[in-house]
Amino acid sequence: MTLKLAENIRAFRKQRSLTQEQLAEVLGVTVGAVYKWESGQSVPELRLLVEIADFFDTSVDVLLGYEMKDNRLKATATRLKEYRHSKDLSGLSEAEKALKKYPNTFEIVYNSAVLYKVFGTETQDSKLLERALELFQSALLLLSQNTDPEINELTLHGSIARIHLALGERDRAVELLKQYNAGGIYDHIIGLSLAADCGRPGEAATFLEPALLKNITALIHIIVGYVNVFCDRGDYSSAQDILLWGIGILAGLREADRPNFLDRISCTFYVCLAYAYGKSGDSSAACRVLRDAKELARQFDAAPNYETNAVRFVTHGEEASAHDDLGPTAADGIQKTIASFADETLSALWKGINENEQKK
Repeated sequence: MTLKLAENIRAFRKQRSLTQEQLAEVLGVTVGAVYKWESGQSVPELRLLVEIADFFDTSVDVLLGYEMKDNRLKATATRLKEYRHSKDLSGLSEAEKALKKYPNTFEIVYNSAVLYKVFGTETQDSKLLERALELFQSALLLLSQNTDPEINELTLHGSIARIHLALGERDRAVELLKQYNAGGIYDHIIGLSLAADCGRPGEAATFLEPALLKNITALIHIIVGYVNVFCDRGDYSSAQDILLWGIGILAGLREADRPNFLDRISCTFYVCLAYAYGKSGDSSAACRVLRDAKELARQFDAAPNYETNAVRFVTHGEEASAHDDLGPTAADGIQKTIASFADETLSALWKGINENEQKK
């Protein structure tokens, strides 16, 4: 609920071309009283409110500028999210009111828990964090009501673990994350906590390494997705930018003169980059990166290495479980990627590079 009494008294007075002194005289009050009303320092007593509304030919509700909030469930949940995004601490009192009205509704309990967690973490207020813990535990009991596919038992326990971290209960947090680490979704947090907070760096590496490999795979998929989006839009400049970024990251994960299975991906990135250059009218750059792809493929195919410890920063050697579908060799991958574009210019450039090499 919001009131706009001060603004409305001033606005109505000016509409009638009255001074504060004249309004004070009409109402039988001091000029100072009118000044305080309009500056929001005080409000008229009820009898005067009725008189003021009557004088201005309006209702008390309009004079007050009374606006009732929409306190229905969905609107309340949306407001709680807005308080979080705007970092408005007054949202905590709003959350408590909502919890009294909807004590057994997942959406309200969950969003209130998140609100307390965010503000508690930012202010390092243990009371707020403890209240967040209570609410997340309640949310777990109400989880059957949830309709958001991004929220489940694992994510709720992940939030609870982060609160324990914020409260300094590091070992408890790590053990909880390990318990709910399906598919390694919390490997990165566990590794960081073990190394930075728990003084167990040796154990941390066993979580950080798979986290690194999983995130490399995710990043590759994201880049390929973006390339398709940008090319569909005809935004070849953005396609070039994200491919160059991806190539740089993969190069940084390669030990000098030691091929790894990510080289196959780099080869396809080079081909995609050549296509983007060609579409931008830069045939020279397209030829250059196609030659880079050919040389990188030659190096990998001469000594193919699918061990995970061939990737920089990874020490535990295992056979890479994820393989692409581009063919048995990196050279096959280049050929298949070029064919997938069905672009005459790209195919002609690749043919020319191979023919020139044969002449040498």
